[in-house]
Amino acid sequence: MTLEVVLYKPLGPGPYPAVMFNHGSTGTGDDPSQFRITYTNEAIARFFADRGWLVAFPQRRGRGASDGTYDEGFTPDRSRYSCLAVPALAGFERALLDVDAVAEYLVARNDVDATRMLSAGTSRGGVLAVVHAAERPDLFDGAVNFVGGWLGEGCQDAVVVNRPTFARGGASPGATIWLYGDNDTFYSLSHSRANFDAFIAAGGTGSFRIYMRAPSLNGHFIVNDPTLWTDDLDTFVSSIGGG
Repeated sequence: MTLEVVLYKPLGPGPYPAVMFNHGSTGTGDDPSQFRITYTNEAIARFFADRGWLVAFPQRRGRGASDGTYDEGFTPDRSRYSCLAVPALAGFERALLDVDAVAEYLVARNDVDATRMLSAGTSRGGVLAVVHAAERPDLFDGAVNFVGGWLGEGCQDAVVVNRPTFARGGASPGATIWLYGDNDTFYSLSHSRANFDAFIAAGGTGSFRIYMRAPSLNGHFIVNDPTLWTDDLDTFVSSIGGG
């Protein structure tokens, strides 16, 4: 089974430090046409490539041009994402297998400096990044989490799924930065801050940053507003020896 990975490279000779940026969900999961849209983000690609990093955007099974069926926690009729813990957590484990396969692919590339890697992502990709960094401390120096969570707060099992999953990431010895927006329709700041506190209580190291977009804009998509987070992310990347 083949997974699609979109790469952005900086100008100049490699090998480059590398960041793997994981995509999120497709909202409520009720529009299959969204599954086959390849996810990249120009703001993230520019930020890291301008600082000498290779940026990889993996598409998990059934997403973008990747092979397989998209199956990260659906209702039995596949009409939308499930709000129940059992299928949601099974979907998380499936996603973790995909991103780990991509990490192995990146490490084997001649243009990647495998001694300098970051795990990163947005929404579902944010919590994936935090846990993946904990699962693979041999690969990643840290994690960047934009508005991370696996189940939207409107789901009955959101706390049951999100809190212990983030706590699992506390095993990582690397630094993390958590970037969240006010007025997020999926995760309130109180919910996300409680997830961060659980992560810290489990031994994690990180900082929690809050940003405010224009009043009409959803805070869940702060990744698209680099003017909000560039300085903080610059400081973080520099602190782990990048940039």
